[in-house]
Amino acid sequence: MKILVLESSGNIRGSSNMLADEFIRGAEENGHEITVYNVIRKNIKPCLGCGNCGMSGMCVLQDDYENELKPLIIASDMIVFVMPVYYYNWPAPLKACVDRFYSFTMELTAMHKKAAFLTVAWDDTDTVFDIPKAYYRQVCNYMQFEDCGMVLGRACGTPSMTRSSIYPKQAYELGKSI
Repeated sequence: MKILVLESSGNIRGSSNMLADEFIRGAEENGHEITVYNVIRKNIKPCLGCGNCGMSGMCVLQDDYENELKPLIIASDMIVFVMPVYYYNWPAPLKACVDRFYSFTMELTAMHKKAAFLTVAWDDTDTVFDIPKAYYRQVCNYMQFEDCGMVLGRACGTPSMTRSSIYPKQAYELGKSI
């Protein structure tokens, strides 16, 4: 299976990417082909809502999304969303990528891709993942993606906090289960 891992942390060696690395290790052990794409490092503009694409055509924005990421999404069997929680929600660059699904919604929903969600937060409250988790589930539902699992890393404010937690192992096991 071809798995696209969408990272959205500016900290390459940060906690969310640590979970991604462990997920990838598990998935590669099962023979899956992995592509990692860090959306923070790319020129990805937000959807304009102009409607020119008609939900099934070329986007008017010619940027890294249209020229690099969209073909990777189409070619993948699974998308793994990797993110640190920013103010109880998704980082804007990753959210912008999901918004850009609009230009090929019809094609993408017909593909019935698999998805997974890896996220971390400094916070350890019961509600820290409510909004990010609900948004992920809604994206899966609307896009007809099969949710293959989540790792929600509480109290993972630094890489050392994350490294000593149960979450890297959970990410590895999720990757291994795919």
